[in-house]
Amino acid sequence: MAKVKNNIVTLGLSGTLGGQLVFRQTSRGTEVSVAPQAPSGPPSAAQTAQRERFQQAIIYARGQAQDPAVQAEYAADAKARNQTISNVLVSDYFHAPDIQEVNIAAYTGKVDDVIAITATDDHAVKGVRVKIENGDGSLVEEGAAQQQADPNQWLYTATARNTTLDGDKITVTAYDNPGHVTTNTQTL
Repeated sequence: MAKVKNNIVTLGLSGTLGGQLVFRQTSRGTEVSVAPQAPSGPPSAAQTAQRERFQQAIIYARGQAQDPAVQAEYAADAKARNQTISNVLVSDYFHAPDIQEVNIAAYTGKVDDVIAITATDDHAVKGVRVKIENGDGSLVEEGAAQQQADPNQWLYTATARNTTLDGDKITVTAYDNPGHVTTNTQTL
């Protein structure tokens, strides 16, 4: 896509030219691109699913963009990306959080042991929960991790004593504004 700034020939030009070129005015100047072609044949199942998913993203973004608290939360992100708040909301809808690391090295089954989690999202991770289960599936403890100064870092401090670690499972769940949930399970 070509971008033209302050060119007397294209200044203010927008629309389709000869069915081959499309001109569009943006804050960065005039953008010129090849005209889109009509699809040949019916959409595939994957295309239909993606269109439905995109439609849900638009519905989500329109609904959320009306909330002043959401506008305030997404404003800085939108400005940094040079996009509208609605565009950032659509993008956030398509991206689930990513649990990059669960560091259980300091967890020995004692009260106040710490599990460190690194979780990221294209906008923000809203919360992280940790669940510790014995090898037989019985619950040892469960609770929320605390976000640190680095918004991608979370710490969970154990509140219950756990005497048998062999075969225990630690499940970390991260979630974001659109309600996406990502889990990571490690076995001791």
